[in-house]
Amino acid sequence: MGRRVGIGCAAAALALDQGTKALALGTPALVDGVELLPILNLVLVRNHGVSFGMLSGVVPWWALILLSLAIVAALAVWLWRSQGRAVSMALGLIIGGALGNVVDRVRFQAVTDFLDFHVAAYHWPAFNLADVAVVCGAALLMLDGFRASEGRRHEEA
Repeated sequence: MGRRVGIGCAAAALALDQGTKALALGTPALVDGVELLPILNLVLVRNHGVSFGMLSGVVPWWALILLSLAIVAALAVWLWRSQGRAVSMALGLIIGGALGNVVDRVRFQAVTDFLDFHVAAYHWPAFNLADVAVVCGAALLMLDGFRASEGRRHEEA
């Protein structure tokens, strides 16, 4: 059961990411940016690096693809062995998000970002829904780990 949940989360994250990126790429106004809310702009950005543009120009795009696929393979093995629903969901979100960004790197040699959150003049680096899926999956893994360690502490007491 857990595997199916994880695979479903991966597929949903990948589809939602690629669908929203297609909309962003098909909206010419995003080149100049569009204010959606006082704290959110939609703006088309190409990220040639990893998180926050780090390693841009240092590591070739194909090396980032290989690294991402190796990580996805390791996570897929973990998902395959996983029994817990929360862990499977978390791994699926991370896998789907990673694959969403891999698809971009294969197609464009860069990742398409379009969400720009800001407070006054401080802007968080632009990101996409693949990034959201990875962060949510990682947070869910951490919460599950905390929950498991609390359960062990109660059993030991």
